Amino acid sequence: MSELTMNQTMKKHFHAWGFQAFKYLVYTALAYNVYLFFQEEWLASSVVFAGGITFSNLIEAFSSTIDTGAWLVLLLLFELETYVIDDSKLTAGTKRVLHGIRAFCYLFILYSLYGYMTKVGLIGQFTPHQVGNLCDMVKEWKFMETLNVYNEITPQTCKTIAAASTEFYIHAPFKVIVDSSTLTDVKMLAWVDVINASAWVGVVIMLEIDVHTQLGNISSKLWEKYNVYVKVTIYSILFMAAVFWGVTGNFLEFWDAFLWIVAFVLIERNIFEWQAEIAERNSHASDENTHS
Repeated sequence: MSELTMNQTMKKHFHAWGFQAFKYLVYTALAYNVYLFFQEEWLASSVVFAGGITFSNLIEAFSSTIDTGAWLVLLLLFELETYVIDDSKLTAGTKRVLHGIRAFCYLFILYSLYGYMTKVGLIGQFTPHQVGNLCDMVKEWKFMETLNVYNEITPQTCKTIAAASTEFYIHAPFKVIVDSSTLTDVKMLAWVDVINASAWVGVVIMLEIDVHTQLGNISSKLWEKYNVYVKVTIYSILFMAAVFWGVTGNFLEFWDAFLWIVAFVLIERNIFEWQAEIAERNSHASDENTHS
């Protein structure tokens, strides 16, 4: 092997190693986000579900945590099938296990989408309230800062809140109060969560079609022709949601959305390389048959 060939091979291996390191760094950051969402929703649930969290309202209390955790498992399963596991080892039994776990994750993802929808319903339950003296609500009531942040009203903060707005809304059962401007922002955030979660359901449908097409289980000329346009549309929606969170100051939501877009672009790259490998393998097999 010439020195030039050796250098090219070393560069190729280094590039591949660097790409894999970057990919798994993104996956690790997403795993940490599961903890951050749990921490945020745990604090919020102590206000919204002050009477205690039951199995029936678990998804409402921890929709982001459960959703992100299910997505993380799903992402790792796609990584296994599109990159880690060799095609020769993707036996019928292995496929059934991977697809079975994926189907289980989809149940949580769809249920989490329902959880986001219930939050939109929750925000719609706030009613206008004429506040005489906000400081009379100290300790018993909470002030909603964002969708998952509720702060205790103190003798110090009540005057600041009252000075900033004269129009308030309350959720009497939960003893939560919010000003009109914040409520409008929270409604937008709640709807963006629903739109974003719906778009991600579209992403997994696309990936499922890609994977099953690659495995030869299905074939669609229509999908082959228009899948690029569908993907660009859905990923554009996800990108706009991430930008919205960044502009409105929801850094965790923005950072999480950005990482997920990067992660699934990496999965798309896995599929692209998988397709190239199969095409090359088929080309070699065709050449061998021609020469034999």
